[in-house]
Amino acid sequence: MSDINEGFAQLSEQLMLVAGVAYAVAFCAYAWDLVTFSQTIKRGIAVEKAAKAAAVEPAEAVLAGVGAQGARGAAGQDLGVGPQDRGVRPSSKTHAGSDGVTAGDSMLYGKERRVVARVAVALTVVAVVVQGLAVLFRGLAASRVPWGNMYEFCTTGSFAVAIVFLLVLTRRDLRFLGTFVIGLVLVMITAASVSFWTPVGHLVPALQSYWLVIHVSIAVISSSLFTLTFAMSVLQLFQSKREASISSGKADKFPVMRLVPNALSLENLSYRINSIAFVGWTVTVMFGSIWAEKAWGRFWGWDTKEVWSFVIWVVYAGYLHARATKGWTGTRAAWLSIVGYLCVVFNFTIVNVYFSGLHSYAGVGG
Repeated sequence: MSDINEGFAQLSEQLMLVAGVAYAVAFCAYAWDLVTFSQTIKRGIAVEKAAKAAAVEPAEAVLAGVGAQGARGAAGQDLGVGPQDRGVRPSSKTHAGSDGVTAGDSMLYGKERRVVARVAVALTVVAVVVQGLAVLFRGLAASRVPWGNMYEFCTTGSFAVAIVFLLVLTRRDLRFLGTFVIGLVLVMITAASVSFWTPVGHLVPALQSYWLVIHVSIAVISSSLFTLTFAMSVLQLFQSKREASISSGKADKFPVMRLVPNALSLENLSYRINSIAFVGWTVTVMFGSIWAEKAWGRFWGWDTKEVWSFVIWVVYAGYLHARATKGWTGTRAAWLSIVGYLCVVFNFTIVNVYFSGLHSYAGVGG
């Protein structure tokens, strides 16, 4: 068994700290982008109200000559809007297909230049590169894959979440998720450094297997995808409530949500990503059973970790089945997706730390 390289271990921790700072700045940039956009929308609404107020006098003048119908037409002509516009404002068109209430359904990048959002993405890339080096040096320090305890699960898992987010950003404009996703990454890094820190050490015999690489890597990728859909499902609930409020004639209290696609588009994309993640989680459970048979001589022993992995599989299977065949769409589908992710969090935190069993590796090493 090789010795621990303390120099690499210390360098890994320093790089993880730098990555945490970079993520924190990126988080602030994503939040500032939302604030800036909200202010732009509010100014657009104020200009529109002022234009409508200024159109009252010309409308009254026309009313005296051609009647009420002509006045309404003249007022609309002065404003440059018609019934088909439905309140669309240039300041609210962030993507092609925007209806002025939500962003475009396609979630493709539009022509509008959001400088702060671009800075936020650039900072995220820097943070991911630095964190990737931190994870690499953690592995080199112990000459093994760096996911043998809760500290390493959290740091590697948060790295995977950020990587998945950046990869999706290459195809879809999901920068509106940046505050939520990078916020979760920060929580994971903070939890790893404060609550789960473990010095670099060697693995216990049960973990010294190539199945560790296969099983855990697929589990981490699947959980990263579940993290994205969790954030989207939460936004879907807010957007759905907002759309219903606007449809009933109430004022738009959260204009920043015009940066987010409509609830149906969020739901559809979340469903597709959950479908991929579910396949990954199914493979995770299957490979875990094979590994268990090789390590402990049985495929399934109803260990706490095994039970909760199965619970996660059942919840997401129910979500996919209910949405595809039983018409469980809208808020019900979003809540099921959220419940599934809460089960994932419970499995990777509470079960690992507070439940005794063969899978209790909260601080293994030595």
